[in-house]
Amino acid sequence: MKSYDDDDISHVRFVNVQEIKEEILRYKPGSFLEEAGGLQRSDYDIPKTTTLLLIGPRGSGKSSLVNKISRFLEHDEFASERAQVSYNLSGDGTHFLHEYMIPKGSTSFSVFDTRSLSEDSSENFKLLRNWMTKGVQHGRMVMRNSDSPTVKTIMKNKARHTLHSSSKKRMVNFVIFVVDGVSVLKAMTDEDSTQYTKTVSKAFNYPYLSFKDDKPVVVITHGDELAPADRVLVRIHLGELLGISPVTQIFDIPDNNDVPTDTAIVKMLRHSLEHADRNLPLKKDSPVTMIVTIALIVVIVVLLLLKLTNKGVAGRQSHIHRDWAKIRHIW
Repeated sequence: MKSYDDDDISHVRFVNVQEIKEEILRYKPGSFLEEAGGLQRSDYDIPKTTTLLLIGPRGSGKSSLVNKISRFLEHDEFASERAQVSYNLSGDGTHFLHEYMIPKGSTSFSVFDTRSLSEDSSENFKLLRNWMTKGVQHGRMVMRNSDSPTVKTIMKNKARHTLHSSSKKRMVNFVIFVVDGVSVLKAMTDEDSTQYTKTVSKAFNYPYLSFKDDKPVVVITHGDELAPADRVLVRIHLGELLGISPVTQIFDIPDNNDVPTDTAIVKMLRHSLEHADRNLPLKKDSPVTMIVTIALIVVIVVLLLLKLTNKGVAGRQSHIHRDWAKIRHIW
């Protein structure tokens, strides 16, 4: 509650926001790498662009979050919206993957806006696994088996104007899970509305979204439509539901232009970029990777030799003649 209504430390918080904001604007992929375990920066496969993937149910505010991040880091509150926002659930929503370089014109990191999750977990898992293992590509059409023939026809007609085949495919480095605070509060108070939080929980805990022990960060949107006490309850509920800290891993980013909102944006971005760097893969030809590969090869060869040796011994034993009648007294 203190973070929502305390004005006494607003100046200190503003100074911290500016410092972290400048740090993010100076960010380059690998900036937060830690040389632990005897590994050096040269051992890691550092991408040209760090890729953050936005995931969330329909109406959660993913596109609005892109616009808010972009405006805040580009010092332009009057800039036009970069991401198309659907202001009602009857709209088309996002059907194509969109990459937004943050800030505009930079190559340091990007945010990918994606098609919303459905209530069918199996369809969600199929999409998420594909994005996390094969990468994401700007302009790529996202179609589900459950889409109606009309929707599929409309999407294919729109796809004629995209150039996804020539865009660069990027591997996802970290995930930002976007959730509508109003829908979460409704699910907390109305048993008939719990499908929303069930969808969120199942998708969030899908193993492919985590990097080792690092789970995605969560952004709560539309908090400006809730009372401060309800916003706190939503954060606590999501923390318990998803098994993460509501203080350090859940960020309340409403449609406001104030210091607390700016603070949440920079902290969320710094957390995401820091953990993206922390979990960068090793180069395939790095010394550590080569040692592990050689060790595996040696183990496989030894196992094969042992197997062949045992077969040879068994084969020789099978050709030994035994006169069981003469040695029956041994029985």
